[in-house]
Amino acid sequence: LPLIADVTNEEQLTAAKEKALSHFGKIDGLINGAGGNMPEGTLLPNQDIFAMNLQGMKKVTDLNLWGTVIPTQIFGEAIAKGGGGSIINISSMNSKRAVTRVLGYNMGKAAVDTFTQWYAVELANRYGDKIRMNALAPGFFLTEQNRSLLTKEDGGYTERGELVIKQTPFKRFGNADELKGAIVWLLSDASKFVTGSMIYVDGGFSIFGGV
Repeated sequence: LPLIADVTNEEQLTAAKEKALSHFGKIDGLINGAGGNMPEGTLLPNQDIFAMNLQGMKKVTDLNLWGTVIPTQIFGEAIAKGGGGSIINISSMNSKRAVTRVLGYNMGKAAVDTFTQWYAVELANRYGDKIRMNALAPGFFLTEQNRSLLTKEDGGYTERGELVIKQTPFKRFGNADELKGAIVWLLSDASKFVTGSMIYVDGGFSIFGGV
């Protein structure tokens, strides 16, 4: 059932929720997967840090943070009124380490981490173990959004790509299929006693000290 909505538009999200409920009868899982960066939310090395595009940074931060909060408010209500379920937010390596250029994205994902922990506690206080919220923190995966930033046309790595590989003990980028196991686990009752957690799927990037 395709549902099209802007994750920052409450009316569109509510309409999508109603369609899902009408079709399936209930909602028991939500993955807040929308997010990412935009050119206007990027500060390049040759640009003046004191003249950065603040509106661009805010736009990216809003997408990543409020694009997680708003769907949670709308779809989470349906989960609460149904039989309960699991909510997964998408975090990032950028939330814990200072990744250059993408300040808006860094701030947005750091805020998602705070939201995940706060909301998980509040859900537990109100609903017990009926609704859980956790975050999935992917490492560096090649996507259409970042492919040109990390790899060359001949298949080699750009300078930025090489820096990522050097900081990743597995010495490669992740494959999208390698996120599935953690997602299925967090959505299922196999993780029934897990809430407010950050699950890293990153090839060791988050723990590597560089030595």
